[in-house]
Amino acid sequence: MFKEIKAKENLHIVFWLIKDFCWSLEFRIGGIIMVIPTVLLAVIIAYRTKENTSDFIHNLAVCFWICANATWMLGEFFKCELRHLAAVFFASGILIILSYYLFTFVSQKKN
Repeated sequence: MFKEIKAKENLHIVFWLIKDFCWSLEFRIGGIIMVIPTVLLAVIIAYRTKENTSDFIHNLAVCFWICANATWMLGEFFKCELRHLAAVFFASGILIILSYYLFTFVSQKKN
């Protein structure tokens, strides 16, 4: 299973880079198209790692990060202000990670 997830993670990075490359060149169609496989693969990776809490939480935070990144990109492409919505996605990822580490820290202190 590890090899399967690693292969998906590597492909996910390729999709993400292509999306951001299209964004940087203002190639709207390519950027918009690449949002779909990038987000979809991030969700699949998170789901497939649900048995390992640490991996799952980190991959879930990546899902929020990509959603934030895509929202920001779409706002720039369509000249509408979506940074506040992107910030909600970023904050969600941060809160998930911070909650996980706080819970882990408290649990370790009890032992």
